[in-house]
Amino acid sequence: MPADFDAMFREYYDDVFRFLRGLSASEHLAEELTQETFYRAFRSIDSYRGESELRVWLCSIARNLYYSHCRKQKHLTGEDVPEDYIADSADLTELIADRELALRLHRVLHTIREPYKEVFSLRVFGELSFREIGDLFDKNEHWACVTFHRAKTMIQNEIKEESE
Repeated sequence: MPADFDAMFREYYDDVFRFLRGLSASEHLAEELTQETFYRAFRSIDSYRGESELRVWLCSIARNLYYSHCRKQKHLTGEDVPEDYIADSADLTELIADRELALRLHRVLHTIREPYKEVFSLRVFGELSFREIGDLFDKNEHWACVTFHRAKTMIQNEIKEESE
């Protein structure tokens, strides 16, 4: 493994893992898909054009692997393939710290339509900037910010309704 790829692995492993854990809500699946993401990145590093940040490229690979996994599971179980995710909020960080509320958050998150779900996940779980999220969707930073805040509002309203 080239030294620069080894450095890339060390620098971005946690980011990709957190992103996948947020999408899948499964630590085991996130670990497997993170390993596969870096394997695929290693095999196709020559195709990286540098048009986006390396973390964004890796998360794109990870997202595609996750959706492939979901399609396979749908074929095997008949469940719907999850839609895209959406990410990040300071007041939601406290919510995620509570395991029970985190489970509720994931349940609500899976009911939200795309692209809100994926944008929320990328921001909160993947810890991507709005610029990076915009790049993933071929949109601008403002679009990512607005989409995230709409998703956050949807989630907060749904959790509030469940609590009443």
